[in-house]
Amino acid sequence: MSTSIHLVDGPIPAELVSRKITEYEPETSAGALAFFIGRVRDDRVDGQTVAAIEYSAYDAMVDPVIEDIDRQLRLEFPDLHLLEIIHSTGQVRCGETSLLVMVSSGHRKQSFAALEKCVELIKEKLPVWKKEIFTDGSGRWIK
Repeated sequence: MSTSIHLVDGPIPAELVSRKITEYEPETSAGALAFFIGRVRDDRVDGQTVAAIEYSAYDAMVDPVIEDIDRQLRLEFPDLHLLEIIHSTGQVRCGETSLLVMVSSGHRKQSFAALEKCVELIKEKLPVWKKEIFTDGSGRWIK
């Protein structure tokens, strides 16, 4: 399984998602390519509406944490061919994409299971923090 790790400034553009899918077309041994696209929601918090999320990352720790996630997924899902993670930093408005996770394997069941596990591990371990920005310009950090 190959791994590619990316932090991008701002929202993840649809063109990048499309390009990543196209890059893996030559991978003919993988019968399944599953992906998760995470978007910013316009949640209501204490009477305020979220307008955006500002993401901050501890850049020096992102690669080691992703490598650990990669090792864990390889052990649990031996049929994996690819893991691709792209996460936003900076401000991302409601409706825009902030996370892309792509997983490929020989068969769909492993891809779906590995994808779900990967997203949970990202949420649990990746050193990326979120600050909700409300429509009035105020904000709060999310635990």
